[in-house]
Amino acid sequence: MKFSCWWRLVALLLCSVVAYAGPESAPRSALFVPIATFDVIAGNGSAVAEIIDVSKNGKQAIYTDADNNQIGFIDISRPRQPMGTGVLDVPGEPTSLAIAGQYILVAVNTSPEFDNPAGQLLVIHRLTRRTLVSYDLGGQPDSIALSPDGNYAAVVIENERDEDENNGLIPQAPSGGLLVLQLQGNPRHWSLVPINLSEVMGVAFAGGDLEPEYIDINERNQAVVSFQENNHLAVIDLVKYKLVGNFSAGSVMLTNVDTAEEDLINLDSSITKRREPDAVAWISADQFATANEGDYEDAAGNEGGGRGFTIFSSRGDLVYESAEAFEHLLVSAGHYNEGRSENKGVEPEAVEFGVYGQDQLLFVASERSNAVAVYEVSNPKHPDLQQVLPTGIRPEGLKAIPKRNLFLVGTEADAADSGIPTMVNIYKRRAVKRARYPRIVSADDANGLPIPWVALSGLIADPYDNSTLYAVSDSFLAEGFIYTIDASTKPAVITDRIQVDSSGLSAPPDLEGITIGPDGTFWLASEGRSGTRPNAIIQTDSLGNVLQEITLPDAFAETARNNGFEGIAVTGKAGAEVVYVAIQRAWPNAGDTDRVNTKIGKYAVQSEEWTFVHYPLESEGAGGWIGLSELTLLPNGEFAVIERDKGWGPTTGLNAELKAVFKIDLAQADFRPYVAGESNLVTIDKSLLVDALPFMARRSIWTAEKLEGFAVNRRGKTFFVTDNDGVDDAPGETLFFSLGNLRSFSLD
Repeated sequence: MKFSCWWRLVALLLCSVVAYAGPESAPRSALFVPIATFDVIAGNGSAVAEIIDVSKNGKQAIYTDADNNQIGFIDISRPRQPMGTGVLDVPGEPTSLAIAGQYILVAVNTSPEFDNPAGQLLVIHRLTRRTLVSYDLGGQPDSIALSPDGNYAAVVIENERDEDENNGLIPQAPSGGLLVLQLQGNPRHWSLVPINLSEVMGVAFAGGDLEPEYIDINERNQAVVSFQENNHLAVIDLVKYKLVGNFSAGSVMLTNVDTAEEDLINLDSSITKRREPDAVAWISADQFATANEGDYEDAAGNEGGGRGFTIFSSRGDLVYESAEAFEHLLVSAGHYNEGRSENKGVEPEAVEFGVYGQDQLLFVASERSNAVAVYEVSNPKHPDLQQVLPTGIRPEGLKAIPKRNLFLVGTEADAADSGIPTMVNIYKRRAVKRARYPRIVSADDANGLPIPWVALSGLIADPYDNSTLYAVSDSFLAEGFIYTIDASTKPAVITDRIQVDSSGLSAPPDLEGITIGPDGTFWLASEGRSGTRPNAIIQTDSLGNVLQEITLPDAFAETARNNGFEGIAVTGKAGAEVVYVAIQRAWPNAGDTDRVNTKIGKYAVQSEEWTFVHYPLESEGAGGWIGLSELTLLPNGEFAVIERDKGWGPTTGLNAELKAVFKIDLAQADFRPYVAGESNLVTIDKSLLVDALPFMARRSIWTAEKLEGFAVNRRGKTFFVTDNDGVDDAPGETLFFSLGNLRSFSLD
């Protein structure tokens, strides 16, 4: 089997044990680890944190909140304990900002309508937060950048198109432009100088309507500007206020990518796309990188977006093209967002560059897959992947802070109903044995393509091989899969994927639990959905062929709600198995007075008899409803269940308070048949086995809701996995971890 780039990275990291070099310096082999997450909603009352910059000493971060017409302030002098220090109202939508010493330059969109664009450049004193001067920009601004020497600022005037007018096609007057300021003397005396872009207008696609998107400035005081919808790039000499070069961003051919949104990740298409770069970042005096997000659908219905990043020379020479490699990387890491396949895939939107010690690092953010890839680009023809960092939802604002070995990511979306806010993620670069994320990746399949996976749910250890686990994915994908995991490495590696043949089932399965029978067959728990899919026990062979489907007795099935089968365990001999299933939440009915506790079912294969007990759930707290997410047979014959709440993270909305494993004795439990209209079931006892919440809180950027899988191998080593919801209104981070041996949990 051919393994992916991740497998080679694993081998490299396992060999790179290094010594810590101090609080503000790091050796060449250092890596980033997340150290804090700032909740901009709870911390500052903000809505978003889109574009972010930091003061020269790296101790204050300031971000744009376009939703609230504000900019927000964060004290990061203690980066592990970021503190919100308030917000400042601005007279419109802040699109970008930059910190120039004691001043904050804020580009503000004040346009009353698309065909009447307007904007201001505010110069605000950073300490007093007083606006010293406001410049009329004559149009709607987007990006602003400062020169490394601090002498120049440049503002792109996008004058974005109205996507509801003429199907969003350009040209749509007025055209955008570029303004340059010399930052010398009193800000009240600065002057804005427009750059003549007529040469670009003459050669770019729809050049009569330039829509510059992003700008960055190098050490030569040259600015590179992206014209996203025009699929063009230009280089401007700021000292001479002169255009010195421009060229098309061109197109890229992508092979083995997913272009259909059918709730399956199929890397089976080849397409050619206009790159349409969004963010740009110089990586040297002569070369820059672009994030090829795409934003335009032409009259023929062809949509742009290169799904990766490109490195160009300032003359327009192609130095490096990632093509589909960036997207494949995120597929391997479980961060692929299937819901964007038909559009622009992972949508790389932001790039940032920073020199950390000897390392020249390029950061590339995927807006739709909630991750940042870090590359070493001292050889720009061959970027070297260092690691992937998890982020909040829709990362856009990236800021390298090399002098403090920090890196910041601002995100522009939340899932407030779930308790996931817009956030600023803070990472520290330091010496570690290996990258802490991803904790699980996939190998390449026989065709050299990464094995697709998301939303891991149930987990079980191989009964004979201590290094092998099996997992299932839930109904986020249209078909159910069984994954083989090599847990002997860090990160763990998914080495194989088997599709469960659903053709003979009552409905496509929602696989939430997996176990292995005495004859080596798989037993799967499929969670039902009221009116469309029954709760079912599914037995398959090693190839995913269904051997039998077992559903609940009618009287009990009639009480079913959507939160059904979530875990499964099997005891007994082949042909006479006893199958246990955990039901996530209570299914109360008119005659059953127990409306708090859920049930565990027992199915005797030989007699085809169903019996049940009540399981006592913990009381609800700030984390919302409580339910079960796993059922695991322990080596001593007892069982373990995951009991968890609905909460995410530590502060906003629903708070994560319960992510734990409890021990129960089902062998001695008094299981009884379910009788409609009666409360005849016995409630079993339980005891806490291990609280996983402290580990999850320390190791994740925002504590995940769904601790879904728990397995124990023959030696007693424990394994856990979280469900990342397929990056759908969720950060997408997957935690795969061990909390040691069961002996450390005082198991009898």
